[in-house]
Amino acid sequence: MTRRTLKPRPGGNGGRQASTLPDYDALFAPWLERWNLIPDGEVLVTPGSRLLPVRRNGAPGMLKIALESEERRGPLLMVWWAGQGAAPVWAHEGDALLLERATGPASLAAMVHEGRDDEATRIICAVARQLQAPRRSPPPSLLPLTQWFAALAPVAAREGGLIARAAAVARELLQSPQDVGVLHGDLHHANVLDFGPRGWLAIDPKRLQGERGFDFANILFNPDLETAAAPGRLARQASVAAEAAGLDRERLLQWVLAFAGLSAAWFVEDGVTPSFDLAIAEIAAAEMAKR
Repeated sequence: MTRRTLKPRPGGNGGRQASTLPDYDALFAPWLERWNLIPDGEVLVTPGSRLLPVRRNGAPGMLKIALESEERRGPLLMVWWAGQGAAPVWAHEGDALLLERATGPASLAAMVHEGRDDEATRIICAVARQLQAPRRSPPPSLLPLTQWFAALAPVAAREGGLIARAAAVARELLQSPQDVGVLHGDLHHANVLDFGPRGWLAIDPKRLQGERGFDFANILFNPDLETAAAPGRLARQASVAAEAAGLDRERLLQWVLAFAGLSAAWFVEDGVTPSFDLAIAEIAAAEMAKR
């Protein structure tokens, strides 16, 4: 989810679309020359970056140019992960990031639509646990979850209702975090890709720090609106994710509610009615009430 622009829904294709209109030669040309790359597809446009499929010595890669501060945060964490749970980084300098490209045929979103929702959830959870595993070297500087949630309280004070309830839950979670560590910050079905023999690997982290349970909440908002809001889906996937990630299910539901409030607050700031986020917040709150 992109923080400062009018956001696509978390998940889906992450706002990516093929672009045939602008001429991006000036943007990509210096890096193509510096890293000896050959273009291998159309430019992909996201709210905060531009991406170009490339080849280097015949191997498929992806050249990403960050255009906003949020997108510039992730590459250092990708470098630190060193291909363990995340796409291998071939080069990183300034706003440019060169990654190995995912060329495997499988898709987690397609898997869900084929009736394999549980399997897709477990795959994302397994990737998250790889990313959260201890490393010998210290991570790059990380953004605390308390700061990531900064927009929620002011919007909750104005809007009230479910957003206010989500803000109260978020405040409790953030005041007493459990199992704090490095977070991806935006794990969902479109940010975990099939790298063939390497398995499933993550891309596009937000470089956060906080309770590890937060990284599993976004699974329940994806891969699309219809799936996420389907009757009984959130309840089931909360159970699947909690088991796969070794989390307390009730606390995971609290993170879902908190995250729904934060996403809603971001949309409100952008002048957009957060209908979907409020629907998920209502489902999560109802599921919490059952206990």
